Amino acid sequence: MEQVITSMADALLITSNSGKIKKVNRAAQKLFGFQEEELINQPISLIIDEDQLLIKTIYQNSYLKRNSQNIEVVCRTKTREKLLIAFSCSVIPKKTEGLEDIVYIGRDITAWQRREQRTSAQYAITRILSESQSIKQGIPQILQSICQNLGWDLGELWTPSQYIGTSVQGDSLNAVLRCVEIWSSRLVSVREFKAITWQTTYTPSVGLPGRIWIRRLPLWIKDITVDGDQRRSLPAAEAGLHAAFGFPILDDSEILGVMLFFSRELLSKDKDLLQMMDSIGSQIAQFIKRKQAEDALVESEERYRDLFENANDLIQSVNPSGRFLYVNRAWRETLGYSEAEIVNMSIFDIIDPEFKQSSLQRFYRVLSGEKFGQITTIFVTKDGQTIFLEGNINCKFVEGHPVAIRGIFRNVTQRVAAEEALRYQQEETERLLLNILPVAISREVKEQPDSIAEDFADVTVLFADIVGLTEIATSISAIQLLNLLNSIFSVFDRLTERYSLERIRTINDAYVVVGGLPTRRQDRAQAIALMALDMQTAIALFNTENNQNFSIRIGIHSGSVMGGVIDLNKFTYECKDTVNIASCMESQGIAGKIQVTENTYKCLCDEFVFEKRGEIEVKGKGKMITYLLIGRKK
Repeated sequence: MEQVITSMADALLITSNSGKIKKVNRAAQKLFGFQEEELINQPISLIIDEDQLLIKTIYQNSYLKRNSQNIEVVCRTKTREKLLIAFSCSVIPKKTEGLEDIVYIGRDITAWQRREQRTSAQYAITRILSESQSIKQGIPQILQSICQNLGWDLGELWTPSQYIGTSVQGDSLNAVLRCVEIWSSRLVSVREFKAITWQTTYTPSVGLPGRIWIRRLPLWIKDITVDGDQRRSLPAAEAGLHAAFGFPILDDSEILGVMLFFSRELLSKDKDLLQMMDSIGSQIAQFIKRKQAEDALVESEERYRDLFENANDLIQSVNPSGRFLYVNRAWRETLGYSEAEIVNMSIFDIIDPEFKQSSLQRFYRVLSGEKFGQITTIFVTKDGQTIFLEGNINCKFVEGHPVAIRGIFRNVTQRVAAEEALRYQQEETERLLLNILPVAISREVKEQPDSIAEDFADVTVLFADIVGLTEIATSISAIQLLNLLNSIFSVFDRLTERYSLERIRTINDAYVVVGGLPTRRQDRAQAIALMALDMQTAIALFNTENNQNFSIRIGIHSGSVMGGVIDLNKFTYECKDTVNIASCMESQGIAGKIQVTENTYKCLCDEFVFEKRGEIEVKGKGKMITYLLIGRKK
């Protein structure tokens, strides 16, 4: 038993029922930094802050005939460093009541807790930056979020201007830094420290804010009370503050401000935390620049509103999240929404549902700098009517960042209705003519009265769909969704080019690729299969890098796109349904899997590994045998 206790990886302590330490193993000595003789006969409060509460909990559980499992307790090392330990405890009964011993087996979960805290902080800050309407609204929330999620007691923002984001004249090396924002926990009394902070200024290289400003790098101070800053060291000591760190709010080479955070604990330098905060500083700087640009844009566009208000075209301007910055009188009158309603609306709230997916993709492409000619879109009025619009859109960029998408549209609903009526009449005429002879080959029949045979090349068609995209879109902002979709579709497009395939178009949520058109190729099915496997890998990698849980469903079928045989004695014309069957393979497939028809299986079975799924019902085709593509044979 002694050998087992000595070799245990977990810390083990045995105490009396009053909390006096009777035995410790090597793991406990290493974890807390004490020698065995320094712990024996000492109270457990030497290492556990909440010893009496812990002992009470253990005895209560013992009375209920159960052990105390995974009780998370704040402990202290010999150097007073805080650790979070998960203890499993039990009472060792003795013949004499009141002489029981308590066994503690503990595991250090401090690193796990820090990872959880940092993940939570990053998520919270990302949410704040995406939802804040202004700089003054977002910065206090960021200070509070960092303190609460990471366990710091006070946060500050220092800038050379009245508030962050306000232009500063002159060289930043001669700036005078002032504290413009403070957030503190209610658990710490820092009234005097705050009062002195509001009155203190720093020049670059002086004090913690000045050193970070001049170095443009994060900085960690184990104990601010002995840092040499006479103006704030004493007030910090009186407030009980010790550890401090700070990071610059930096956009490329331009520094906008410095954030500082203080703790009542003495904490050693945490390089991972500083690296994370350096990245967060860049995110905050981009947010500030974007808001500055939006504010400047709103001010600029106000000059043109009088002109726009008298225009007959529908004119609108939206920010990169899709929120309306401006609409003119003709827009409001045509769609029927009031100014109060428009303030709380997004452009995606009024796009026709069937047109929304393609509009999302176009919106992102414009944000990425792609130019469009005339476009057509469909809006829905307040009373539910569908309005067809034609016009132009463009994106305004400031210092390389998109700040607004502006559109000018004409209402073409009446023209579209007239064209639709004409198209219907033409289709009726076409249908009657096709009963006699297909129009596409009528001229060829006249020139060559012998039998004519046409046979388009065999192709392989891939349908892919991101599962649950509609539900995901309701939980994140439009710009976040656009960024995610662009990352995914950009990878898919590169795979299409790599395998020399043809992307047909996006149908609803589906991504459609064909092999064998417009150029015939013998390895069309192999190329499609390799792309499908790479698409699965790309989605998995994307989920890991972006903390998402997207899943892709893929269907593949091989066949002819179109075929026909014409004879003077018998006229026939047949449209193949390869695309429809490929679509069924995807829609009736399994999330995360690649489902193929028997045709495709026969083309690929020598080179790829499959798993037989069985028969599924395909509309218009009855039951079809399908297979799941697993991978390529070694």
